[in-house]
Order: sequence, then structure tokens, then C-alpha cells
Amino acid sequence: MFLEKESNNKQRSGWIEVIVGSMFSGKTEELIRRLTRARIAKQRVEIFKPQIDTRYSEEEVVSHNANSIRSNPVQSASQILFYTSQVDVIGIDEAQFFDEELATVCNQLADAGCRVIVAGLDMDFQGKPFGPIPKLMAIAEYVTKVHAICMECGNLAQYSHRKIAGDKLVMLGETESYEPLCRNCYLEARNHSLH
Repeated sequence: MFLEKESNNKQRSGWIEVIVGSMFSGKTEELIRRLTRARIAKQRVEIFKPQIDTRYSEEEVVSHNANSIRSNPVQSASQILFYTSQVDVIGIDEAQFFDEELATVCNQLADAGCRVIVAGLDMDFQGKPFGPIPKLMAIAEYVTKVHAICMECGNLAQYSHRKIAGDKLVMLGETESYEPLCRNCYLEARNHSLH
């Protein structure tokens, strides 16, 4: 009897899962898979994405394989907190486009007992850590790095090479603008574009 009462007073435990990789590596596909399983388990799920990501849909998170799930587009990470009461699982896509506050928001949600699943690019087109992702990887309980296939040699790819000119960090695009490359092919492509 005493043990039952004690376990009822215990706050449920939350945690953070981060799914990272290059473009076309299946990050969003994996996020959708985990969120769909949570729904099958009758958990209350909410999904968020940055308002600037309108490539496939304004309201849905859509993978490159055209799988989709309804989401709430938000302008800033702190807005997520307004929509997450009575939620068990929170999904966040394209996390690299959020402000630095995202790590703090994810920590707050996990501390409150939520399972937080975040997907995003770990590196920008210059091969540098992208946005709040490094902080998220540091505080997460689980980190999954997924890989694409190098479009030049067929090896595992971890870089998102921008095929078009431009120094702007955030430039939304698809296969016409970006391609996944392995380290060697990425370095070769970067050297070629600098000359």
C-alpha cells in the first residue's frame, strides 16, 4: 500500500531525444515514425516547426518521402511553451532554424515530465555546427545521428553541400540547391567552389 501511494506522488520522468544529420538523411522521417508510435500508444502528442519552413506545407511537417504529420508553426522557441500543457510527447522539426532559447525550452519541457523529440541539421552548408543543435546534443539523453548517401561516391554522407552560390546561412531549398556528400567529396566540392 505504501509503495503504491509513493509511486502515485512521483512526477513522471521526461527526457530529450535529438535526431541529427545532413539533408536527405531521414531526420524528419524518423521524427514522424517516433511521433506516430507515441500516438498509437495513446499518448498526447504536439508537433512544432519554425514558421519560416514552408517548403512543402505551411502547417505540416513533411519528409522528403512525402510522409507528413500536422504541426504548429511557431516564430520562436519560447512560443512552444504556450501550447504544451496536457501533452506527453513534443516533436520539434528543423530545430536548427530556432533561436538559442530552444535548449532552455526543451529542458523545461523535459523537467516537467515530457518526452521531447527534436530533429535538425547538425551542420550548416559550411560544415559548421548549426544554431541551437550543439547545445541540444549536449543536454539530450539520447542522440541519433542519421546519414544520407553521398551523391558523388555512394558512401555515407554527413555534409549538406550547397550547389548554388550564396553566403546567406539560411536558404531553404531541396535537391536543386543541396546535395548530401561524404567528407572527401564535400572537401573536394568546397575547394572547387572556392576557385
